[in-house]
This record gives sequence, C-alpha cells and structure tokens, in this order.
Amino acid sequence: MTAKTQRRVRGFTLIELLVVIAIIAILVALLLPAVQQAREAARRTQCKNHLKQIGLALHNYHDTHRTLPSGWIAVSPFGYPAAHDGGSGLGWGAMILPFMDQDNVWRLINSNASLASPLNAAVLKVQIPTYKCPSDPQPEFWQIKEEGSDSVLATLPIANYIGVFGTEELHGCENAPGDDPVLPNGQCRGDGFFYHNSKVRLADVTDGTSNTFLTGERRTDRILGWYSTWVGMFPEGEEAFQRILGSADHPPNDPHAHFDDFSSNHTGGAQFTMGDGSVRFISASISEVVYSGLATISGGEITGEF
Repeated sequence: MTAKTQRRVRGFTLIELLVVIAIIAILVALLLPAVQQAREAARRTQCKNHLKQIGLALHNYHDTHRTLPSGWIAVSPFGYPAAHDGGSGLGWGAMILPFMDQDNVWRLINSNASLASPLNAAVLKVQIPTYKCPSDPQPEFWQIKEEGSDSVLATLPIANYIGVFGTEELHGCENAPGDDPVLPNGQCRGDGFFYHNSKVRLADVTDGTSNTFLTGERRTDRILGWYSTWVGMFPEGEEAFQRILGSADHPPNDPHAHFDDFSSNHTGGAQFTMGDGSVRFISASISEVVYSGLATISGGEITGEF
C-alpha cells in the first residue's frame, strides 16, 4: 500500500464542536438547579437539627430549673425591672449554653455584670455554630449602635434563631418605665414563651406545647441592618430587644414584615421549634389568625392543622 492510499484521519469540524459545546451547556444548565436544590435541602436539614438541639437544651434547662430561661434579664441598680438599660442583659441563648455542650463559653460570662462591662468582653467574641442557619449568608460579627445615635456600643456575634415574644410588638417596650421607684413595674411582658425577666413553665402553656412556637428563624439582611445575636439584650442598644426575640406580627418572609418578625432564606417559609421540642416548617401562606395563635402560650386559640 502506497502513501497515497493510506486512510485520512478526520477530526471535528467547527460546527460539530459548537454543537457539542451547546449540548454540554444545556446539560449543565439542567443539572445545576438540581444540585442547588440538593444542597439547600441539606442546609435546611442542618438548620432543622440546630433548632432541635436548641429545643432539647431548653427542655433540659426547664428540667433543672423548673422554668424556662428569661427572654433577657434586666434589673436597675435599685432592684427594679429596667427593660432597656438594666443589667445584666443576659439572654435566653446564653443561659442554655451549659445544656448545649458549651459550658466553656458559659464560664466566660459574668452574670452579675452588664454585657457592656469589660468583664464580659471575651464572650462577645465567641462564635456558636449551632445558633447559625447554613442557608443564611451572614457575617460572623456585627456592630450594635446606641439607640438614636451612630455611636457603636459593641461588636456582637451573629445568630439566626430567636425566642418567641408572642404577638405584641417589641418596639413598645422601649418606653416601659424603668428604675423609677414610683413606677416599679418596668417589665416588658409578652404573651409568648420569652420576655423581660420571664419565668415561664411548660405547665403555663394551656394552648398545648405542640401548638405553640418556642423559637424560630430570622434571616440576616445587611442592607436593612437585620442582625440578631445570642448573647442577650445589649443595654441602650438600637432595637436591643429585637436582637434576641421576635413577634408573630406578620407570617414568615412576608414582604411587609418588620425586623422583629420571623424570616428565613428557605423558600416558602421558616422553621420553628415547638414547645414540645419538635420542629415544624411554617409556610409563608399560613393564615394570620392561626399564625398568631401559635405564638401565644395561653391565648385559648384552637389552631387545628397548620
């Protein structure tokens, strides 16, 4: 066989190459949403597990102390309730640390001193992964400013899980009477599990623990300044109560929601720990009447299936 009769090796033409690239691009475009959905499903499951751990820790706290932790503790130097400027400001998320295998962090806290005290500076630098939702692209820290000014009071660790104050707006508590001996009733009281100096027992939940929100999610929004924390109410801080508690004023992820509402980066709603320790996904389309009823511990509402 001569060189002239040898077979010619034929390669791809430009058109064939472009067709192959187009087919690969289409397959990737079809596959990518499925991969993203699988990843989000895994993140949502991990978020659910975090809420379950928090629910278990709260129940263990209750078994030990015969009451759930206060939403936050704030008392004036004279011994009167002072919701916004009293000490120590310690919140429910800090009080359950020993029941979340975080006893080493709990030992950093001086509960007799204000959160603003240098004695508690070390704990403000601690990250608790269990208090974060993996679906939320949050920073590790954020700066809380003084109410009514641009003065930065402290840098606080982030969190995505907040206690349920009830159906009342937390904003109204900022004007509650404080350490005035003439007006000693300065308690910021809600109709949910957690509020100022609260001592709620599971026996107080006449609506049924499986029908009552205990904790829930809140997303981070850097543009709107929606940042939450686990350490507690920082005295004189901007929207200090709302950083650790939330109210059921609007359904989850409602476009008209305020900062003190519940929200998440999950599609279609947010997850909540119920009073019995279970975790439920609550749809954004839930009836507002049912949703409000689930946020109270003794409102007498009949919620039924939700």
